[in-house]
Amino acid sequence: MSTSRWDDLMPRLLSGVTMVIVGLLAIWAGGLWFHGLTVLVSGIMVWELVCMLDSRRSKSSLVLGVIAGSALMLAIEVPVAFALPLLLLPSMVGLGRMERGGVTYAVYTAVILLAGYGLISLRNDFGLTWMAWLVTVVVVTDIAGYFAGRIIGGPKFWPRVSPKKTWSGTVAGWIGAALVGFAFAASTTAGLGLMSISVAVAMASQIGDIAESAIKRRTGVKDSSNLIPGHGGLLDRFDGMLGAALFIVIVGQLVGLPTATP
Repeated sequence: MSTSRWDDLMPRLLSGVTMVIVGLLAIWAGGLWFHGLTVLVSGIMVWELVCMLDSRRSKSSLVLGVIAGSALMLAIEVPVAFALPLLLLPSMVGLGRMERGGVTYAVYTAVILLAGYGLISLRNDFGLTWMAWLVTVVVVTDIAGYFAGRIIGGPKFWPRVSPKKTWSGTVAGWIGAALVGFAFAASTTAGLGLMSISVAVAMASQIGDIAESAIKRRTGVKDSSNLIPGHGGLLDRFDGMLGAALFIVIVGQLVGLPTATP
């Protein structure tokens, strides 16, 4: 087995553990700590997005990142009806500042802020258990896909966009998510339907991952930034969480979430 396949494992592991610890502490603390971390991460992801789409707009990328973070911060503090225009405002402002990639910027920025708002709402309204479930599903999906893809290999999922992703890794992510759903269903009152919801969340997470890969492929960049050793940027790390969080926002509005009390 080629060692080059595992060259990024150690820096990826160390960075991943650090991010998990910081994230878990913020999720556990909730309130201002979780709100602040989500706002910061969302603003940085918008900054990375602008840098990828239009590298000539270095000043605009910082401005739009600050605007996005500020909009999310304000949206948290106002009723939902007033929050929605705030969450879409950075997309509208950025359209006029981008020389290229404006539509992609507008859509993806809206996704970032709606997902961030959804995560905060999930933590505020449903508590620690649901947040722990969502994060665990996304992390296990990613880890299962990483190792299965490298150990098993096989047919590529979408080689033109993401040449490293395989069907074995994709399916392994679904299986890992189902096991997470079973574990949470067994320890709460959510019921076994949580296994199916977990698989759907895993799929949404993978779609989020693929969407960011498509942007990178189109713009010709390897990583969204170099902020995180072994992972690239925050968009590279949280692209799956964006898809999963947005999916949960939609599911919560359409069908509601099952109760998950211990």
